[in-house]
Amino acid sequence: MPEEELPPAPPSPPPDAPPPPDRTLMLILAYLGPLSLVPILAEKNDAEVQWHAKNGLVLFGVWAVLCMFDIFILATVQIFGCIYTLFMTFVALLYLALIVVGISKALRGERLVIPGVTDLAQRI
Repeated sequence: MPEEELPPAPPSPPPDAPPPPDRTLMLILAYLGPLSLVPILAEKNDAEVQWHAKNGLVLFGVWAVLCMFDIFILATVQIFGCIYTLFMTFVALLYLALIVVGISKALRGERLVIPGVTDLAQRI
């Protein structure tokens, strides 16, 4: 009986090549504020990770601008004291919810489209 020949083993990667970064980790980092710079810089060849990272970075930027507006305008005028607290709580909860939804959609292979924010992210 002739022996069956096994297919040749795939070539092993060069020993000095770094391992590819975990795509799941990159998608999670994409929505964690300034950490979205990591996927932008590390995953230049993955268009989906780049899209989520840019979307997360612009979302963080919008949140930072709203916080600055809140601090400089609403916190300095005493008549807006209650509005300051309510506005900041609302903005923080909305940002947290968008981060959670963005991460969950990214891990499922979907995209979180936020009007205005996504448009701005696509221009980058």
